[in-house]
Amino acid sequence: TMRLQAPQFQALFTPGLRSVAELFKKKNYELRIAGGAVRDLLSGVTPQDIDFATTATPAEMKEMFTAAGVRLINNKGEKHGTITARLHEQNFEITTLRIDVVTDGRHAEVEFTTDWHKDAERRDLTVNSMFLGLDGTLYDFFNGYEDLKSKKIRFVGKAAERIQEDYLRILRYFRFYGRIAEKPGDHEPNTLQAIKENAKGLAGISGERIWVELKKILLGNHVSHLVQLMYELDIAQYIGLPLDGNLEEFARVTKNIQDLSPKPMTVLTSLFKGKDDVTNLDLRLKISKEEKNLGLFLVKHRQELTKAQGPEPLRPYQDFLMDSREAHTNAKIFELLKYQGEEQLLKEMQEWTVPSFPVSGHDLRKMGVSSGKEIGTALQQLRDEWKKSGYHMDKEELLSCLKKL
Repeated sequence: TMRLQAPQFQALFTPGLRSVAELFKKKNYELRIAGGAVRDLLSGVTPQDIDFATTATPAEMKEMFTAAGVRLINNKGEKHGTITARLHEQNFEITTLRIDVVTDGRHAEVEFTTDWHKDAERRDLTVNSMFLGLDGTLYDFFNGYEDLKSKKIRFVGKAAERIQEDYLRILRYFRFYGRIAEKPGDHEPNTLQAIKENAKGLAGISGERIWVELKKILLGNHVSHLVQLMYELDIAQYIGLPLDGNLEEFARVTKNIQDLSPKPMTVLTSLFKGKDDVTNLDLRLKISKEEKNLGLFLVKHRQELTKAQGPEPLRPYQDFLMDSREAHTNAKIFELLKYQGEEQLLKEMQEWTVPSFPVSGHDLRKMGVSSGKEIGTALQQLRDEWKKSGYHMDKEELLSCLKKL
């Protein structure tokens, strides 16, 4: 058996975890780290959050923690067997080993078990089905560690059975593929077959759950390959993507945008031909208002709002920003520049501070312009002059300009 001694693993042993481990040991309940955290630790990554699994039932855990005076955080996980305890300013989410008794492709009814193998068996992918003892011993029933080392993404057991337990696992397969696999196209044919045969099941999954997975896929590796696969395997239509998505544009944009940390919506918009595609996505996935507005902005401006030829390539973007009456226009322009693959211009635009117009109505009154209407007209004329100068003219220059006008 393998024993992990990595520094990332040692670093987990906070005073909180030591206290938790002691309580379980005293009662002879087994406690292990489960799932994604094990995968991360084996990859040399510090896990963001850690799930624990145990042979103790929720009732036994509650009794043990209460007797020790440990605070339990009420969250709705208990019927699935999850108890959250708070020790030393740290939350510990601990779930009883379980077997899925009935599943409808969205939710499972569970019963508790003390069999680690049975619990591993109902997890989605081999790389997510491992456990790690607190002494560093790896418990790996489905060759997850081998798959992780050779960067293979495979379902635990039969792909079709795993997918039918929860159809969202189709997208989880893609997400982990984009995170772990070395190159595009390295799939087992029977896995792809199982995905294709069960794609329709995604129609019954809530938009919110789909959007969470899709956003992670869009920011991972091999995204062009994976989205193309979604079309080939008949998934696209069930998750709000347009039937005739523009895959060439998508491939072009995803290549240029990789290192510019785009928002998921910026990447996805390259698949869209028009604003209806954004509306339909929103209907299916209930994206946020900000995401929807970004999509509509990009679809509308990606073609005509482009850099100028000549010495001032940024001018069209700056003018657009100065003329805009809407909030957050600069953030949208940053995303547009990413979409267009303009890395250098993006840097310059991010460093550019929006100048403030130096003349006010008060200045004009001092010069003897008295009627509100005239002041409005004069200010607009001066604003145009100021814009022509590339926002460089100062108050004096503008006011002397007014005398000429």
